[in-house]
Amino acid sequence: MFNFNSNKVKYMAKHEPVSFVVFDVLYHKGEKVTHLPLHERKGILDVIIPVNTPNLSKIMSIASNGITLYELIKEQNLEGIVLKRKDSTYEIGKRSYSLLKVINYQYSNVIIKGYRKEEFGWLLSYEDGRYAGIMELGVPKERRMKICQMLKKDENDKFVFIEPFTCNVKYRNITKTGLLRLPSYVR
Repeated sequence: MFNFNSNKVKYMAKHEPVSFVVFDVLYHKGEKVTHLPLHERKGILDVIIPVNTPNLSKIMSIASNGITLYELIKEQNLEGIVLKRKDSTYEIGKRSYSLLKVINYQYSNVIIKGYRKEEFGWLLSYEDGRYAGIMELGVPKERRMKICQMLKKDENDKFVFIEPFTCNVKYRNITKTGLLRLPSYVR
């Protein structure tokens, strides 16, 4: 059960404000609207939230010009865009073929310094030596096997450290803590 404390809510709203960003509407006036096409649900959303505020706003929706929008996203170094068919209904609980994520991947060379002992993951650092995270995605099986055969330099309870080598990766962005978000093997 949620314990509502109005003083705590006021304090948090002042010191750690939250904003709510809406991208779709599932119910309106007590009625389920997931069967309606996206463009009609967006119309309902415009009625519900006519003006964006700092605490409540809608995701920007643009009909057509997807290529131009994506080029602007890349220029601003933003994460990407989501493409949806305007006549699509809201599909719950399954992957929709009416929705496509277009990620603005970033690419970088990193240093592989070792690997995890328990579950697969390569230990990454930037070329200047700073820790860059763990890569778990996209590494072909033959590459995984090859790294285990490399000369071990040292180890601890979690990692085996090897002779460092360079690898090219793609990633979504750099986190606030300076790590690569979802690094994936390229070559």
